[in-house]
Amino acid sequence: MVSIDIQNASVDFPIFDAKTRSLKKAVLGRAGGRIGTDSRVPIIEALHDITLSLRKGERVALVGHNGAGKSTLLRLMSGIYEPTRGRARIVGKVAPVFDLAVGMDPEISGLENILIRGLFLGMTRKEMDSRVDDIAAFTELGDYLDMPLRTYSTGMRVRLALGVVTSVDPEILLLDEGIGAVDSEFLAKARDRLKELVERSGMLVFASHSDEFLADLCSTAIWMEHGTIREHGPLRDVLHHYKGRDVLAEIEAR
Repeated sequence: MVSIDIQNASVDFPIFDAKTRSLKKAVLGRAGGRIGTDSRVPIIEALHDITLSLRKGERVALVGHNGAGKSTLLRLMSGIYEPTRGRARIVGKVAPVFDLAVGMDPEISGLENILIRGLFLGMTRKEMDSRVDDIAAFTELGDYLDMPLRTYSTGMRVRLALGVVTSVDPEILLLDEGIGAVDSEFLAKARDRLKELVERSGMLVFASHSDEFLADLCSTAIWMEHGTIREHGPLRDVLHHYKGRDVLAEIEAR
């Protein structure tokens, strides 16, 4: 059965050749964790004592300020990072979407990148061949699909990557937001396609600063702060406590 079980897990990163405490503070500010002082090598504790159990059908938002540990937790869930302490057990086919540009080659065409990106996300060549026409129609890139990716604008690259990402069939979908570079009309189209993707997936964990996207796609939320889980519960309650206001009521009133 599709599941994510994490028990008392921490993720540490040693920082080598840090010669001053000011450097350690700078690293700490970026990582969002805490610095260990019991070693000659500074240690960033990016995640601390995380315990979490998710099952098939859950739609979970990850919220928190930049550096709070959201991306690190997603990478722990994907198996990219292993816990330094504790344990993490993931059952199911994982599609990690952390950077829309990963797995794309600027020197080859958009069509060729569709295949490569799909393979990167765990699809077979046959599966991707059957999806090319649908992805091409969604991107609305037309003849640009025959041109090298380096000729694309940022928005065009995001369109191509979104087309591929939303064509996969994952059991566990892990999303780290990175789709803000497209126009509003296409973003609305992408939101509809993301909804379809979420409905096909067994589980969604979505790190985003967009309240609208979270309201559309998620039902529960995890509030991360300094590498720990501050709150886990219904989306409305967690967003209210995190933002200090009833965010969903504001969205519903629009």
